[in-house]
Amino acid sequence: MRTDIFARLDREPEPPKIEIPRMSRIRLALFGGTSAFYLAIVVAVLASSWLVIIDWKVMLFRPYQQWPELHAFLDYFVVLGQRGPTAVMVAAWLGWRSWRQHTLRPLLALGVSLLLLNVTVGAVKIGLGRLGPHYATEIGSPELFAGGDIFPSGHTANAVVTWGILAYLATTPRARRYLSALSATVSLGVGLTTVYLGTHWLSDVLLGWAAGLLILLALPWCEPLIGRAEAFILDLREQWRARRRLAPSLPVAAGGPRPGILPQRGGGRQDGADREPVAAVGGPSAPTSRPGTQLTHTPQRPHPHSVRSERTPVTPSGSRRPPTSRHATGG
Repeated sequence: MRTDIFARLDREPEPPKIEIPRMSRIRLALFGGTSAFYLAIVVAVLASSWLVIIDWKVMLFRPYQQWPELHAFLDYFVVLGQRGPTAVMVAAWLGWRSWRQHTLRPLLALGVSLLLLNVTVGAVKIGLGRLGPHYATEIGSPELFAGGDIFPSGHTANAVVTWGILAYLATTPRARRYLSALSATVSLGVGLTTVYLGTHWLSDVLLGWAAGLLILLALPWCEPLIGRAEAFILDLREQWRARRRLAPSLPVAAGGPRPGILPQRGGGRQDGADREPVAAVGGPSAPTSRPGTQLTHTPQRPHPHSVRSERTPVTPSGSRRPPTSRHATGG
């Protein structure tokens, strides 16, 4: 007897009607507030304000030396913000959802969000060029334009986007609430872990949270592009299937070799292909012998040899004993 858990593993007969998030007033307000917070963090670091002083105090506190027993666990936990492993795990889950629901939207939404993440975060990293705490050279300096690439924190922004896309694509309000809480917890933990390990400043993590949240809030603007891309890919798939169904098959001549069977050379035989034709006993082409007459060989046109199981049995007429073997009678 099947249970509901195993029934959920089956593919749905028809694509479900999934409600696509829209850019509502609340979302617009959150997007505007997060953008203002983003700009404030950048300006505070550029101006070497109080935020840079806090960065140095946390760095000199060296949390990894204060609580060394957490180091082994947090070394593994921070992988939840690494782009490669997290993208593979989330893509596997969303790929199953795409197959089950007959839609490419989950995978396309993940691809668009990761593309936006790489472009926006990567551009700011390279443009500002901030060095990390382990490579800092001057106490109190923001360490900008020095060839670094840590501002904003890529681990933090990736954790926000990769795990937050699950909440964005949730189909029920309850699942959306649970997944939002899970993604917030993971992204918060990953950001603080990078500060504990000393690989990022605190301001890097704050800007990473804002960068990832901006991408999630801006995804509804990308929904028309995602829909057009899905329709284009599905149309290409249908054209490819139609070409495969209409592919012409090569004609085979009557009596010719069957496809995939090649004639053998040398002493090999193949279903009697090289055997000499044998006339049926007692048939119309068989020579008859009478006593006192000389047999003459009449050349005959060879005809294709049939398989032994397909021959028609012929019963010879007359006596089967040769004339010379008959006993002479007296009188």
